[in-house]
Amino acid sequence: MAYAPITSTLYEILYGKVLGSFVEKDYGKTFEYAENPEVVLHPLAHGGKNVRFPHLIFVGPNGHETRRAIVKGTCVHVVTDETENGYTIEKWVTKNHRKYAE
Repeated sequence: MAYAPITSTLYEILYGKVLGSFVEKDYGKTFEYAENPEVVLHPLAHGGKNVRFPHLIFVGPNGHETRRAIVKGTCVHVVTDETENGYTIEKWVTKNHRKYAE
């Protein structure tokens, strides 16, 4: 379970607005995610065109670590590793996706 850090003012300065949460289906862990302030295109490890990851997922015990991701309705594509050829992506199947009020 990883939620955004409690100090929301500091969080918004560093990361941006918290957009919502979801539950990872295989292990039942809840994660919050936010908009990614970086507009960087990343090459994938297996080749192909560059991809923009518009979200940051909070991971770790206190939510102070983040991973780049693309959050969709029923799945999340998460950057899990960086190699010399690009990034390795995992697909997480999700449930209970909630978007917070804007």
